[in-house]
Amino acid sequence: MKTKNTFVLLLMIASGLMISCNNQTKKNSAAETIAMQGDLNDPNKKMAPVMTFAETEFDFGTVAEGDILEHSFSFTNTGNAPLVIVNAKGSCGCTVSNWPKEPIAPGATKEMLVTFNTNGKPNLQNKQVTITTNTAAGKEILKVKAMVTPKAKNASSGIPLSK
Repeated sequence: MKTKNTFVLLLMIASGLMISCNNQTKKNSAAETIAMQGDLNDPNKKMAPVMTFAETEFDFGTVAEGDILEHSFSFTNTGNAPLVIVNAKGSCGCTVSNWPKEPIAPGATKEMLVTFNTNGKPNLQNKQVTITTNTAAGKEILKVKAMVTPKAKNASSGIPLSK
């Protein structure tokens, strides 16, 4: 009986040590994860990309309806982690964006091409491109605008006159 009680006591002690060691391992893993990411409460140490544009708005001025306009927006990853652009979508089908598909290293500068087809878009036009990224905000916005001079129309038929 004494041997049985001793065995149960040793089993309880061993179980307690195993649980204690497992909890310590979990604490170390969490601490190591935070150390690898930097202090999440210190914005100077947080690992995150930052998309910094030379300009976020561009005015094409007065243009003729039917013109296809293009503008390159230059940006730099001023953060301390690779920048990934997931998507770039125009506010309507007339605005198209071409962007880098590979991760952009900290300090690297790239360009994003925005194209605007003015056909069927007379008068003042304000369009935007929404960029989905892995930045802290998650979204960045670019804007283009143009005053589109409508095509001259045949007074009797309402059909645009050809040039």
